[in-house]
Amino acid sequence: MVFEAAIDAKVGFILGLTNLIGLVLVLLSCRCMLRFGIFKNSLQQRFYQRFYNFHCYFWWFFIVSVALHAIFTLAAHGIPV
Repeated sequence: MVFEAAIDAKVGFILGLTNLIGLVLVLLSCRCMLRFGIFKNSLQQRFYQRFYNFHCYFWWFFIVSVALHAIFTLAAHGIPV
């Protein structure tokens, strides 16, 4: 399947951004981040408790984003040889 070059670039860029956003959300909602200085008292804050409740959903968002990025890239550019 061949896509137009302009659409390739836009979709690839958007999927790349969603990968970065998903990664940041997963990392910031991870309990292991609570060991670091600025995050040490985060678990006592109500906002972080609500944010942490979405940690599993952030993982799904990240996984789907990476999968779509890979599928689109393979469809648009093929497997490099």
